[in-house]
Amino acid sequence: MYLAAGRFSSYSCSTSCFSCIFLLCLVIWPWESPGFSIDTHKRFLPLEYQTLTTHSDTLILDIVFSLSTTRSFEEMAPAGLPEFSLSGKVVLVSGAARGLGLTQAEAVLEAGATVYALDRLDEPSPDFHRVAERAEKELNTSLHYRRIDVRDAADLNKIVEEIGTKHGRMDGLIAAAGIQQETPALEYTAEDANRMFEVNITGVFMTAQAVAKQMIRFGNGGSMVLIASMSGSVANRGLICSAYNASKAGVIQLARNLAAEWGEHNIRVNTISPGYIVTAMVEALFEQYPDRKESWPKQNMLGRLSKPQEYRGAAVFLLSEASSFMVSSDPWF
Repeated sequence: MYLAAGRFSSYSCSTSCFSCIFLLCLVIWPWESPGFSIDTHKRFLPLEYQTLTTHSDTLILDIVFSLSTTRSFEEMAPAGLPEFSLSGKVVLVSGAARGLGLTQAEAVLEAGATVYALDRLDEPSPDFHRVAERAEKELNTSLHYRRIDVRDAADLNKIVEEIGTKHGRMDGLIAAAGIQQETPALEYTAEDANRMFEVNITGVFMTAQAVAKQMIRFGNGGSMVLIASMSGSVANRGLICSAYNASKAGVIQLARNLAAEWGEHNIRVNTISPGYIVTAMVEALFEQYPDRKESWPKQNMLGRLSKPQEYRGAAVFLLSEASSFMVSSDPWF
């Protein structure tokens, strides 16, 4: 919109679909282009507008500019499923330097949110930079990285508060940070078990707490998705990771209690419990235990393992208004 808009009130804009498309094209037309003339282009209008413009070549400009200034492109777009939109929202994703967390972060970006990835790595994976570039160039939003160990509650609160202050809001969280260790229960050390619980339970708790403080501060509520696991509800056949499974059970129960406690602030808390996902970590595990590559797919109804991309929709759904009355739920995949 390069020119000041005129107004019109005497003519109706109830045109055909073709007319709407033409008007929209005029709205974004490069008016400064050499040789532009409304006479050249008005022949493409429906007959009623061709007649009108013989009296005033400025009428069509008035129509176009009135549309452009009174209605946004989003409002002019065909009706769809706006409740899935995260446009204008600020969402944090822990464990998003790579893997499932990064995949879900990209989905949230595609839904329109500004995303901050929190992770303990000094530098995120190379794929992170691809997603960040795509966010800026294609999605008209942004992906940022903040290095943080979720066990450092003080630093975590500081970073989350800084993000909230910068944007004046805090809308969502995907808590995907977690670690795994496969060790027989008889051989587990207290040190290893405590490290597992510190990251997978306490770290998730402190991340959710830091985000909830900002949601309450701004008074707009929000939604949290804590990444649990099917291993939080069942004992996996042939997978010896008792501490990990116990930690994910803790995440599921944590989410239920946070949902009950924070619901009065319009903060929703849900979990996602993935099954086996083919990630780089799992591929490395298959090299160590090749039999699992054959046996694991046979242990579910689809006869295959899942991919990180198959959890994109669930994350967006739970963060968006599409799930506005859904709390303390634990979808399995």
